[in-house]
Amino acid sequence: MSIRVLLADDQALLRATFRILIDSCADMEVVAEASDGAEAVDLTRKLRPDIVLMDIRMPGTDGLTATSELCADPELSGTRVLILTTFETEDYVAQALRAGASGFLGKDVTADTLLDGLRTVASGEALLSPVATRTLITRFLMAPAPGTHLAAPERLADLTVREREVMALAAEGRSNTEIAEDLTLSPLTVRTHIHRAMTKLHARDRAQLVVIAYQTGLVRATPPA
Repeated sequence: MSIRVLLADDQALLRATFRILIDSCADMEVVAEASDGAEAVDLTRKLRPDIVLMDIRMPGTDGLTATSELCADPELSGTRVLILTTFETEDYVAQALRAGASGFLGKDVTADTLLDGLRTVASGEALLSPVATRTLITRFLMAPAPGTHLAAPERLADLTVREREVMALAAEGRSNTEIAEDLTLSPLTVRTHIHRAMTKLHARDRAQLVVIAYQTGLVRATPPA
């Protein structure tokens, strides 16, 4: 089945470029375009795409507000949001991660990186590469937003010891392959532990699993270098 993508960006030329690129792939298609966050929310509720490729800065309802609405809607649990951003806007990206975004891409990414990112998020993984986002995640988790309530450590009670180990390493930015090497497991076994932890914690994807790991104190944030 094709990965169904909704494009949300106020730049028509950029949307057209992404549409051409995505529609050129046999395994994905653009089902709609939105020029602001409100339109993105409306179209997502009507069409139920697999992924919303969401810009943050848009007129009217911005991408951050739209992401919060989409990720808070239980009827849209099958739709994931992939944020388009530049890493200069760390505060916005941090808020999007809290809201449930599944990953981030810069607008200057290569075509292959964009397509691979869409496939990664569609598969249920999070686009949280150690190089691109470890510092970002650490910074926002070291300084929670006012009014933010951290998750209670008891939330992890149903996890096995191994699931906690795997979750902690994932929160440090390790890939499944790296975790497998550290724990002398197969990558498939690591993936299974990740998915079991996600199911038990009701995390929609790996990104939320990472957030829970820090918020419960399973992993402690350290100052970025």
